[in-house]
Amino acid sequence: MPDNREPSPARTAAHVAAPDRRLRLHVTSDPANLAPVRRACEKYCVDHGLTPTAANDVGLCVNEAMANITRHAYSGALDRPIEITCEELPAGDGGIGGVRVSIRDWGSGFNPASLPGREPSPETPGGLGLICLRRLMDEANYVPQPDGMMLVMVKRSV
Repeated sequence: MPDNREPSPARTAAHVAAPDRRLRLHVTSDPANLAPVRRACEKYCVDHGLTPTAANDVGLCVNEAMANITRHAYSGALDRPIEITCEELPAGDGGIGGVRVSIRDWGSGFNPASLPGREPSPETPGGLGLICLRRLMDEANYVPQPDGMMLVMVKRSV
């Protein structure tokens, strides 16, 4: 599957992550891919400066996002494409770097961020993924694509 996204904005040579410093995974929407993708993302995060706890937060959000793609964007289909990209964010003048994780689907294009925030309730299923994103990630944005959706999440180093 071709990568149609624009490269990230140019930075000085010292701040550009080499292509091999990026984790790019192409998987299907099969739930059997959840654990291996989560583990790969968590390892990438730890290897690029996040604490194990912060890496686990990222892993949980990746897991929830992928499960929701299968359930909602792909209506339960197990053979549809999902692309996950992890890249290191360089430390700026403030000295805080982090990791950006992008999850791209080619599904319905529904934007979950348009749903109102609510607290989880045992009487009302669903919504846990959005709550995780809002509480565990430093940034989480849904970016509509012409043929699907991309979730871009950032977890900063502390």
